[in-house]
Amino acid sequence: MWTKLVPVAALIASVTLTGGTAYAEPTTPVGGEALGSRGLIAPAGVKKPPKSKATSYVIADADTGEVLAAKDPHGRYLPASTLKTLTAITLIPKLDKNRKIRPSHNACNQEGSAVGLSPKATYKVEDLFRALMMSSGNDAAMALAETNGSLAKTMSDMNAEAKRLQANDTVAKTPSGLDKPGQSSSAYDLALIARAGLANPDFRRYISTKTAKFPAPKGYYEISNHNKLLWRYDGMVGVKNGWTSKAQASFVGAATRGGHTIVVSIMRHEGGFWDEVTQLLDWGFSVRGKTTPVGRLVDPLPASALAAPQPSGAPNASASPGVSVTPAAQPPLLDTAASKQTDSTRTVGSLVIGGGLLFGLIWLGYGIRRKRGRSRL
Repeated sequence: MWTKLVPVAALIASVTLTGGTAYAEPTTPVGGEALGSRGLIAPAGVKKPPKSKATSYVIADADTGEVLAAKDPHGRYLPASTLKTLTAITLIPKLDKNRKIRPSHNACNQEGSAVGLSPKATYKVEDLFRALMMSSGNDAAMALAETNGSLAKTMSDMNAEAKRLQANDTVAKTPSGLDKPGQSSSAYDLALIARAGLANPDFRRYISTKTAKFPAPKGYYEISNHNKLLWRYDGMVGVKNGWTSKAQASFVGAATRGGHTIVVSIMRHEGGFWDEVTQLLDWGFSVRGKTTPVGRLVDPLPASALAAPQPSGAPNASASPGVSVTPAAQPPLLDTAASKQTDSTRTVGSLVIGGGLLFGLIWLGYGIRRKRGRSRL
């Protein structure tokens, strides 16, 4: 009696383990079928968006959630300090902004950009949020995480918030956005997170503040917002920019004109993106309400749905009617099959492969024994 063997690769491809639950990978990306493309996704009937050196971007109407144009919107890349948007919207509702804290030495000694926290000074939580969103303080990010209970708790809260928002390309490993293996986000998710933040008055106030007095052990000093477009672009609300040598430049920003708000997010840019962002914003304002959207920024999940497995990532998909999709080669960055594997999926894969090999060896041994038995007859 022969038993049909299922190829090991087929078994691995058929399941994804998330929180201990196995389910098939989705076939439709979050926000719409066309958003699965790796190339330019533009509406028909209007001029195409201005060219950008960004590997990935999204232009969306923050009021309606309509995605007006995109390029590799679900490509997963290192977010750098744009991840602080997720830190902020996760912790603002959890922490009393008037609470006073004294930061730990660990928080004060974080690498990279810093506001200059001192363990000898006392700060309000609100001061730390300003430092986080204006000065991109990695020290402020850690201080806020510790104020929330611990770094581990904060990372769990941030990833839970990402799932609630359906920002399924986002995996947070640090509160600051400093590069760490396994950390990722996408231009789609950055736009989604920014849109959620804009609905929070405190978030909106922090990102739009140009300059502020910041406490020091003795007196105050002035800090300024790193978002240059607050001074250069009419109607700029703000949000966040970021950069590391591995991530390159990233940015998510929002501007309001005529009562309408446009969000632009870019990832994996070589630098000097400010003029490009203004052109993308201008294009968004010029076409909003005049063309068919290429996708949509989805609404957060209801509380009842958070326990169920949710789709993650975005496989390639064909374009929707009225949408022009320009193919693009897949960049050799985070959005690869290997990089999308979690520890759980690697464990499942290893078990399946190991089991398959063991079964093969047993079957081979059984066959050899049968052959030897026949030779003795």
